[in-house]
Amino acid sequence: MANKVEVKELLDAGVHFGHLTRRWNPNMAPYIYMERNGIHIINLYKSAAKMQEAGDALAKIAASGRKILFVATKKQAKEIVAEQAEKANMPYITERWPGGMLTNFVTIRRAVKKMASIDRMKKDGTFNTLSKKERLQVDRLRAKLEKNLGSISDMSRLPGALFVVDITREHIAIKEAQKLNIPIFAMVDTNSDPREVEYVIPSNDDASKSINKVVSYVADSIVDGLSERKASKESKKEKAEVEEKEPKAPKAAVKQPEAEVPSKDAEDKKAMQEAKKDVKLESKKETLDKASSNEEE
Repeated sequence: MANKVEVKELLDAGVHFGHLTRRWNPNMAPYIYMERNGIHIINLYKSAAKMQEAGDALAKIAASGRKILFVATKKQAKEIVAEQAEKANMPYITERWPGGMLTNFVTIRRAVKKMASIDRMKKDGTFNTLSKKERLQVDRLRAKLEKNLGSISDMSRLPGALFVVDITREHIAIKEAQKLNIPIFAMVDTNSDPREVEYVIPSNDDASKSINKVVSYVADSIVDGLSERKASKESKKEKAEVEEKEPKAPKAAVKQPEAEVPSKDAEDKKAMQEAKKDVKLESKKETLDKASSNEEE
């Protein structure tokens, strides 16, 4: 379970500052506390509750072994998101969102493989056999791929969830995730539409202190989920080792039914002989004749 969120810490980080009232989105009304000096103030009690809810859900996704893709291309969020995503060992996009990153994932994976093939060329010496011009072109291509896709090189399949800073700016990423039914977790400011996101964290998505507070909490929740997964794996492994070491109990011998011993009593013997005399076995012909007579009746 994610750590408890303190409202005072959110207040100190400036999470409550929204946009100018004239730039607000009416769908954010449930999360707005008041208006002050022409600026909307976000209800931090609701922000804390939503952060807790999002943290618990992300911890479960991480514990299941799925990846969470962090998306933040605005200047003040880039370094924070990259640092926290690396701490949680999760992929991230902090440069321009590559169109079709999710909906055309096969092509993106092909580009990542191309980057890996260039690395292999440098290791096995093939790169040195190229001309100076070709080496320069390959280096430029490698640098470009590293800049745009370096952080997702380990992502072999679609992510289990998206965490987005500023859904208005990252609208293409939001649309792609919606098309593929990938759950979206996001910091949503007063100028954005919360209906586009499954897990809304109403917060200031412009100030670096506010972004750092929310993203670090999310990253810590994911780390907790990964720790839980690791502990679960280790406990299963230990249990399996213990079961292998324990000697297996021998199978219980099946008890054979005791053979009935014939009675030696004179009266019992006499009764058995009389019973045998009374039993008359029918011949095959008699049985068939009786069966045909029954059918005629």
